[in-house]
Amino acid sequence: MGAGHHHDHTHGANKKTLMISFIIITVFMIVEVIGGILTNSLALLADAGHMLSDSISLFIALIAFIMGERAANYAKTYGYKRFEILAAIINGVTLLAVSIFIFYEAIHRLFEQPEVASSGMLVVAVIGLLVNIIVAFTMMRGGDTKGNLNMRAAFLHVLGDLLGSVGAIAAALLIMFFQWTWADTVASVLVAVLILISGWRVTKDSVHILMEGTPLHIDVKDIVKIIERVDGVKGIHDLHVWSITSGLNALSCHIIVDGQMKVEESQALLRNVENVLNEQGIGHITIQVETENNPHGNSIMCQNDYEISAEHHHGHSH
Repeated sequence: MGAGHHHDHTHGANKKTLMISFIIITVFMIVEVIGGILTNSLALLADAGHMLSDSISLFIALIAFIMGERAANYAKTYGYKRFEILAAIINGVTLLAVSIFIFYEAIHRLFEQPEVASSGMLVVAVIGLLVNIIVAFTMMRGGDTKGNLNMRAAFLHVLGDLLGSVGAIAAALLIMFFQWTWADTVASVLVAVLILISGWRVTKDSVHILMEGTPLHIDVKDIVKIIERVDGVKGIHDLHVWSITSGLNALSCHIIVDGQMKVEESQALLRNVENVLNEQGIGHITIQVETENNPHGNSIMCQNDYEISAEHHHGHSH
């Protein structure tokens, strides 16, 4: 139950944080678009374009958390929690698209450097930096930007914006003092590279979860050793470990026990296995128990789809 309450608490905190961040980012994004057009700055427009993707990504992430609260049903037995991963992959692909667009615009500007209103650009960029610092701090303080992939994707968008504002400030200063108009283009390209890296990482991690990949922080070999060390376990096979969504890992396997073991003893053994797996960050556990002389049999020892009670409660907490 503890894990369930913690997941619910962080879920609510993430949702509130995203709502605040969405409002702040959207308002300033409009300001930065106007500023970019008036000053003719690609760095500002690149940052504004990134902020537009931020605004969309924060909105998608927020919808994902709201969808994730919907209870499981016969059609969606895990509920809608994986919607968060779909939101993360959309955000990752958006980051990639934004970076490609900035590269495209920068290449055109290399051959024809337009006049840039550096003073106006500097003012807007400084305000943008302050806004992004506030939003980044809000997300770090109130949300799970490390454990939740959906939240991390949204946070990376904001960090990209923050770096974009720094680049725009540097470019504005170089144009003001040295008349280096190309600095605007260079700053936008550097931001695009950072956005590209962030987008690739988020997309890759999201696809890994959608492909039922083993959670990145879990080593299957270690899990096998941990289960085999539990007193009474003779062997293990058909092991699968995956993530339903960020922070909610699942495991299913068959374990082999002594054929003379009583049902009460097998229940105690299962709870011992549950405890050691919970310590590894796995909350949803399904184990089938088989005897040494009757694997896959239909004896009383075959505890088909024994679902650990902690996750069972968590599933009904909504």
